[in-house]
Amino acid sequence: MKSSIRIILTGSCALGLLSAPAAAWSAPMAAPKPTATAKPSPKPSSKPKPKPVDCAKVKCIALTFDDGPGKYADKLLATLKKHNAKATFFLEGQYVKSRAKLAKQIVDAGHDIGNHSYAHPKFTEISIDGIRSEIQKTQDIVKQATGKYPTTIRPPYGLLDDDTKAVATEMKMPIVLWNGGSRDWATKNEKAIYDEVLKNAKRDGVILMHDWVLQTVTVMPKLLTALEKQGYHMVAVSSLPGVKSLKPGDIYPAGAAEDKDLSADSPTGDPDDYAESSNDGN
Repeated sequence: MKSSIRIILTGSCALGLLSAPAAAWSAPMAAPKPTATAKPSPKPSSKPKPKPVDCAKVKCIALTFDDGPGKYADKLLATLKKHNAKATFFLEGQYVKSRAKLAKQIVDAGHDIGNHSYAHPKFTEISIDGIRSEIQKTQDIVKQATGKYPTTIRPPYGLLDDDTKAVATEMKMPIVLWNGGSRDWATKNEKAIYDEVLKNAKRDGVILMHDWVLQTVTVMPKLLTALEKQGYHMVAVSSLPGVKSLKPGDIYPAGAAEDKDLSADSPTGDPDDYAESSNDGN
C-alpha cells in the first residue's frame, strides 16, 4: 500500500506544475544569498620582548664566561633563557673555529661577546705584534661565525700591560676584567662554585666563570635562583652603569687592573687547568 500512495502523490505534483502560469517558468531565478566569508583566524600573538633592564634603578650583576664557547655552552644557554638572564662570553678564536655553531647560538640569544685572544697566551710575555695578531685573528673568526665582532677585550689571565692597552686603543675596544670570581676551574665542585659566587656577588659586580667547567653549568639553575631571590637581575656587561661611556683602551671595572687578588680567580696557565682541547669540536 505504501508504494501506491507514493505514485498518487507524484502524479498530483506533476499536474500542479503543468497548470502553473508560464510566467512562473520564465521568471529569473533569485540569486543565492552570499555566504559570509570566514574571517582568517588571528595569528597567535608573540610574546612581547622584555624591556631592557635599567641597572640604575635595579640591582644588577654580570656573569661572564671565559675560554668559550665551551662544549657545555648549549646547556648553559638553555638555563640562561629559562631564567631570562643575559651574560657575556669572552670567546677564544681557537674554540670559535671548532664550535662555530655554539658561537652563533650565543649571539643569536642576545648575549654579549668579547675577545679573549686566539690561543690564550699571556699578553705580558709576547710582543705588541703578537697581541695584535691574537686579537685580530679572533675578531675575524668570530665575525665569520656569528656575523658580529666582539666589542670588548679580556686579556688571558687578566694580565695586561701598556702594549695591551695600546692595541686595545688602536682597535677601538675597552678592556673588561672582573671584580669577583668563582674559582670553578680550580675546584670543579658545584657547592664550592655556588658558595664562591654568592660570596663575591655585589651590585654591578662582574663575576668570572668558565662555560667549559661542567660543574658550573650544572649548578647554574640553582645559582641563578639564589641570585634572583637576593634581588639580582643577571645582565650582560654592556648593561652595567658606565660601560657605554667607556673609551677605547679604558679598563672596567675601575681599579680591577690594580687588584692583585683577582689573579687567583683565573687559571694559572698550567695545561691541567683546562678540561678540553681546541680540536674537540661541537
